[in-house]
Amino acid sequence: MTQAEQIPQAAAECHGVQVPHSPFLNDKRIERINAGRYEGQEIDGALAVIRPGDRVMEMGAGLGLVGAIAAHNGAPEAVLSFEANPALIPHIRALYELNGLQDTIAVHNQVVISAPERPETMPFHVRNSFLGSSLIDSDSRATTEVQVPTIAYSEITRAFAPDVLLMDIEGGELEFLRHASLDGLRAVVIEFHPEAYGREGMRECKRILESAGFRKEPGLCTRRVWACSFDPAERPPVPEGGWTTEIKTFDNALVMPPQTGGLVQPAGVLQSDGRPCPQAALWRNGRALTTPPEMPQGDVAERAGTWLWGGVLWMHFGHFLVESSSRLWALDHLDEEIDGILFIPKRARNGGEVAGYQRDFVELLGCDKPVVSLDAPARVERLIVPGQGFGLGSLIPGTQPFRDTIARRFAKDIAPEGPEKLYISRSKLPAGRGNLIGEEALEAALAEQGYTIFHPEKHGLREQIAVYKAARQIIAAEGSALHLLAMVARPEQQVAIVVRRPSSATRGLEQHLQSFAGITPATLCHLTRSWKPLGKAKSRLWMGELDMPALQEDLAQSGFIDSGGKPWAELDQKDVLARLGAKFEVVPEKA
Repeated sequence: MTQAEQIPQAAAECHGVQVPHSPFLNDKRIERINAGRYEGQEIDGALAVIRPGDRVMEMGAGLGLVGAIAAHNGAPEAVLSFEANPALIPHIRALYELNGLQDTIAVHNQVVISAPERPETMPFHVRNSFLGSSLIDSDSRATTEVQVPTIAYSEITRAFAPDVLLMDIEGGELEFLRHASLDGLRAVVIEFHPEAYGREGMRECKRILESAGFRKEPGLCTRRVWACSFDPAERPPVPEGGWTTEIKTFDNALVMPPQTGGLVQPAGVLQSDGRPCPQAALWRNGRALTTPPEMPQGDVAERAGTWLWGGVLWMHFGHFLVESSSRLWALDHLDEEIDGILFIPKRARNGGEVAGYQRDFVELLGCDKPVVSLDAPARVERLIVPGQGFGLGSLIPGTQPFRDTIARRFAKDIAPEGPEKLYISRSKLPAGRGNLIGEEALEAALAEQGYTIFHPEKHGLREQIAVYKAARQIIAAEGSALHLLAMVARPEQQVAIVVRRPSSATRGLEQHLQSFAGITPATLCHLTRSWKPLGKAKSRLWMGELDMPALQEDLAQSGFIDSGGKPWAELDQKDVLARLGAKFEVVPEKA
């Protein structure tokens, strides 16, 4: 008998894959395979998520058809399958050979274990029909128990590094998901078996997948079968790289301003088919502040041309500097001409509004294109979406591309002009902005030491930068002005931060100065107590009461003022209480 005669003839065919005769095929199953109904949802899901060059892991190969179709049609680099039923293994391999797939896909008779304690073998319950054979002996139907060798999932991920996981293991998925690290996977196609672990067990499976960042693929999921994908852009951004340093371009993207208030808002960018564009979201402290919006109803304005996504436009000076600037690093990396920079407002009432200092900031980056804040949804012909390269929380050091862009482009034509000793004050800001109690006394004392008192809100952006560049020693009340300073400062400048409230914001300012300017500031926290508006009040509204003698001593030791001068007097408590009136109360020490 020739080798060709030994190859079994096909009994059925699906998606171009022939299925050889075997004891596990009957007329009904053959009919379902030919009609594309056998494991049809799993096959559709696999073909939708597998990309050319992927490495695919399959748990529960069954007849071998799903994995073979994936190998034949998805152009993966390799498919590694596992099947616990030893009786199926020769027939699976015959299917691979019949279709010439043996160099792409391989099957092993092993049970994949994700739990830390792994036995060498596990009992597997084989039923007369291979369908329903399982690690779980869950009903009264007759089964034959066989011992099947095991392999650790962690061992597979180290050696094979799968991109996609296909899983149909007849109820074993809950225990697997409870212990498995899904890191590194881009997609999972899974069949749930609530008859093995109940509806709550199925909900737990789904919660595990969602908590790991997997999202259902539209149109490919049912109650019992999910095809879900993980987009790294849905994970919090980090300064070390990843999606924060990538640039994506979308044609006919929908840009959606917020329709409601609140810290977290449905707003941002949708792709042309309505899918979210996670790279466009604004993140802070590991939390997305913009969430996928709904598709707009009715007609949407068309915006022609190519636009750079700027993100959320804050009117608050500090938030603008740190969060609204976070995409502008892409100005150094554009491969095509843009027609402008497109923002959405943080607050809906500010739609269409762009402040003068915001336009100045963009111009100081060497960009003379229009800056637009949308007041209504728009479909943009071409939208370039850079990753968020800067922000509050873990992103405050900035990505390398963002820091490089600021260093190369920002305010390069502004010459230093101003005093050598500078105090950046908040005393002229309106009440309720987190002022320092006793700042006027501090200003008078610093003026005697030769410091110029500077109120940045009274000056344009260019003048602020010129003054910051010129100063040799800078003392500043903790606040947004230090973010601008960090973008233009030099390592040889000395900076002291006078803390005005108990807040993690101070650490952010320190990190910004260290990362961008190479300056380690002297952080001076000398408050006798903090005050807040009566009742509940956000910490940004608290006011710190300066301990003047302690602050004088620390400034002298840090080299910012002369030592041995006239002692700074403690604040007069009658004056403090007179200033505060009856609308403030002391912050408890535990707060």
